[in-house]
Amino acid sequence: MKVQKKKLKKRLVVAVGISGGVDSTMAAYLLKQQGYDVIGVTMKIRDDNQKNFRSGKGVCYGPGKENDIQDGKRAMEKMAIKHQVVDLAKEYNKYILAYFKKKYLSGQTPNPCVICNQKLKFGFLLKKIISGGIKFDYFATGHYARIKYDQSKKRWLLLASKDERKDQSYFLYRLKQNQLRKTIFPLGELKKEEVKKLAVKSGFGAYAKKAESQDFIEGDNYDQLFGASSKKPGKIVDEKGKTLGRHQGIHKFTIGQRKGLNLGGLTEPYYVLAINRCENKVVAGKKSAAYADTFFIRDANWIAFSNLNKKMAAEVKVRSSQERYACDIIPEEGRWKVILKKPQFAITSGQSAVFYQKDLVLGGGIISLK
Repeated sequence: MKVQKKKLKKRLVVAVGISGGVDSTMAAYLLKQQGYDVIGVTMKIRDDNQKNFRSGKGVCYGPGKENDIQDGKRAMEKMAIKHQVVDLAKEYNKYILAYFKKKYLSGQTPNPCVICNQKLKFGFLLKKIISGGIKFDYFATGHYARIKYDQSKKRWLLLASKDERKDQSYFLYRLKQNQLRKTIFPLGELKKEEVKKLAVKSGFGAYAKKAESQDFIEGDNYDQLFGASSKKPGKIVDEKGKTLGRHQGIHKFTIGQRKGLNLGGLTEPYYVLAINRCENKVVAGKKSAAYADTFFIRDANWIAFSNLNKKMAAEVKVRSSQERYACDIIPEEGRWKVILKKPQFAITSGQSAVFYQKDLVLGGGIISLK
C-alpha cells in the first residue's frame, strides 16, 4: 500500500485534523504507523446557542457534529493519541456563515468548503493550537489530494488524488506555499476502498460505515441561514422582463436551478438563468439559455506558479461535483478570461473555478460572469 509521506528526521510531530470520520481517523493511524508523533485536533464550529439548524447525516454544520467530535475523541483514545478540541465557533460564524449569507444575498453562490479550508482548517485552527502551546512540525488531514516539491521551480505543488472519484483538490486550491510546505495528505495515494479496508483491519470498522459529510447544511435548506428580513418576495421574469411568477426570496435560488420556480402554463421546463439582486428578480428561461462558453475569474490563487500572465491551455472544474472541461485562460487587467472549448450548463457567479493540467492543480479563482 503506497502512502504519501515526508522523509523522517528524528521523531517529527504531526497535528492531524480529526473530523470523527474514517478518512481523518485513518490519516492519524497511518502517520503513527510511520513513526510520527501524532496529535489530534478537532474544530468545534457550532455555537452552543445556535438552535435553528437541523441535524442530519452527512451535514457539516448542525447539532449532529457533536457526535462526530466524540467519535474523534474515542478514536484518538483507542490509538493513545493526544486529542484537543479547538473552539472556532466565532470564526466560523464570521468567516463562513456571514460570508455565505452576504454573497448569496448579492446573487452569488459561494462554496463554503473552499473558504473553510483556507481560513479555518489551515488557518485559525493552527494559529489557536500554536498559541495554546502545542508544537508540531507538520499538519495533516484526511483529504484525498497530494503534495510534492518541484526543485526546478522551487515551489510546492498540489496534485489531484490517485482516486479520481474521491479527489478533493478542488477544495484546496486556495492554499498558499507556506501552508503546502507544512502539510501532509496521507491518503493521497490511496483509493477510498483501501482506506475503508484498512479501517476494518485496524479495528475501526464502525468508522468505515459512517455517512460522509457531503452537504453544508441539511438538504441545502438555506432558509435556516436567513432571517425573516432577508426573505423579500419578488418577481420571476423571463429574459425579456415578462413576469412569469413570484418568488419568496432570491436566497432560495441559484443558477441552473429548476425546482422551486413553480411556474405554470409553460410548454417546457424553465431554469434559473440569472439573479438580479438590485431589482430583487429571478430570471428564468429554457435550459439552452443556461449554457455559456465564457466567464471570468477574480481573486485568483495560483499554486503551480506565482502568477499567470500569458494565455494557457488547461482543464477547469466549475463545480466540485462536475468533470473537467478543456479551456483557455487569458489574462486581463485585474482578472482572467476563461474560454471553454464547449459550452457548459449553469456556470455560476461566486463558485470557484479550479484549473488543472493532468494531475497538477494550477490554481483557481472566484467565478464572475461579467
